[in-house]
Amino acid sequence: MAIRQRMDQRQVQKLILAPSLQQAIKLLSLTNLELIEVIDEEISQNPMLELEEEQRDHKEQKEEKEAPNDDKAAELIQEEISLRKEKEDQDFESYFQEYFDDEFRSFPIEKKEAISLENITSGGLSLWDHLDWQANLSFFNDKNKKIARYIIGNINEEGYLTVSIEDIAKAMNESVEKVNEVREKIKRFDPVGVGSLTLKEALLIQIDYYDIKDDITRKIVSNHLNLVGKSDFSKLAKKLGISPSEVRPHVEVIKRLNPTPGRKYSMDRTSYIVPDVIVKKEGDEYKVIVSDEGLPHIRISRFYKNILVYASKEDSDAYLFLKDKMKKAFWFLKSLNQRNQTIYKVAKYIVDKQKDFFEKGIEFIKPLTLVELAQEIGVHESTVGRVVTNKYMMTPSGVFSLKYFFHKSLTGDFGEEVSSLRIKERIKKLVESEDKQYPLSDIEIGQILAKENFYIARRTVAKYRKQLKIPPSNIRKRKYWMEGI
Repeated sequence: MAIRQRMDQRQVQKLILAPSLQQAIKLLSLTNLELIEVIDEEISQNPMLELEEEQRDHKEQKEEKEAPNDDKAAELIQEEISLRKEKEDQDFESYFQEYFDDEFRSFPIEKKEAISLENITSGGLSLWDHLDWQANLSFFNDKNKKIARYIIGNINEEGYLTVSIEDIAKAMNESVEKVNEVREKIKRFDPVGVGSLTLKEALLIQIDYYDIKDDITRKIVSNHLNLVGKSDFSKLAKKLGISPSEVRPHVEVIKRLNPTPGRKYSMDRTSYIVPDVIVKKEGDEYKVIVSDEGLPHIRISRFYKNILVYASKEDSDAYLFLKDKMKKAFWFLKSLNQRNQTIYKVAKYIVDKQKDFFEKGIEFIKPLTLVELAQEIGVHESTVGRVVTNKYMMTPSGVFSLKYFFHKSLTGDFGEEVSSLRIKERIKKLVESEDKQYPLSDIEIGQILAKENFYIARRTVAKYRKQLKIPPSNIRKRKYWMEGI
C-alpha cells in the first residue's frame, strides 16, 4: 500500500480552555500573598490597569496645573471638563459594555510603608556554614580541607552523611582510610555526631565524646536499639542478663543523647498565616468577610481609555493593541471578582453548616465533602478543591484551614451522620483517660464506641489511632511499666 499525503475535513468536539478561563482557574487557588504578586505583574504588563492611588495623584496634579486665578472662570472650566469626561465615559462604556460587570467590587488599597532596617532580623547560621567554619580551623592541609568540604556538602539537615565512604574516596581520588580519618574528626565537631552514617554511629560517638563510662548503655546502643524503639524492656533486660528495674537508668541515658544532631542548626522558621476569610459573630449570626488586606485597588486607567477613543479614529494599530489590552484588563478584573465571590460562597456554606461547631466545640462538627458543597453552590468539585487549597479562616474559635472542615461521615445507630473527626477526638479522649496499667486495645475502643452508637470496624479504629500518632496498647503499656519502675 502506497503512502501518500492528503487533506481531509473533519468535525470534532474538543474542550479548549480559553486564556481568560485559565486565568480565572489560576486565581482561585492563590492565597492573598500570592495574589498580590500576580496583580503587580499584571499591572506591569498591561497599561490599561493602574492603582487607584496613582490615578488620584495624577488627577490632583493635573487640576493644580490647570487651576486659573479667577474663581468664576475656574468653576466654568471645571464644569466643562466634567461634562466632557462624563460624555467620554458614557461612550466608552457603551462601546465595551459586554466586558463590564456591574457586580464588580474593587479592592481597597493598602499604603505600603518603607521597611525599617531595625525590623529586619539577621539570617541564622546554617549547619553547613557552621561546619565549614570549624573545618577551616581544624584542617590546615589543603587536601584534608578539600575532603572535609566534600563530606560537609553531603550532610543532610539531620546531620547524617548521605553518601558512602567508598563513593567519596572514589570522587576525591583518595583512599577510604584517608576519608574516614577526616570524617572521624568531623564527627567530633559541634554538633557532636554530625557526619555519621547511622543512628548507632551517631549515638556511640556522643557516648565517647561525653565520656559516658557505661558498658551496658554502650551495649544497648550497639546491639539492641530496635528493642528500645519498641519499648520491649522486658526482652531487653533478658538479653542483657539484668533485672527490668536496672534497664531504666541506661535507657534514660540514651534518651538524653541527640538522635538528629543537625537539627540544632535547622533553618526551619515559624510560618505566619494570613487568613483569607474572617468570620465575626454579630449577635446570634456569623458574618463572613473575604479578607482583602494588602490587595491593591486597581482599575482601568482613564488616561489610556482616552487614548483608546482617540486611536479608534486616528491609528488602527494602536487601537487594536489597546483594545486587546482593555479586553484582558476587564477579564482580569472579572476573574478577581469571581474569585472573591466563589471564596465567599464556599466559606459561607461552611460557616452555616458548622455553626454548632463554632458554638459548642468539636463534638458537634458535622461531616462535609467537596461534592456536597459543590452541588450546593452550583460549581464543579474541582473548583471547590482549588478554593480551599492553602487558604485559612479566622474565627472566634481560632484559625482553621478550609480543608479542616472536609471529612467523611459515619452512620450512627439511629441513622444520623457523624463526622470522622468527631470519632478521632473521642478515641483520643478514651486513650487519655484509660487505665495506664491496662490500656485499651483497638477492639475495646471499638466496643466502647459501639455502646455510644458509633459502629466502626477494628481496622478503622487502628487507622484513626495511627493518624492521631497514638502507639498500640502493648507499646503504651510497656512505656507506663518502664516509667513506673
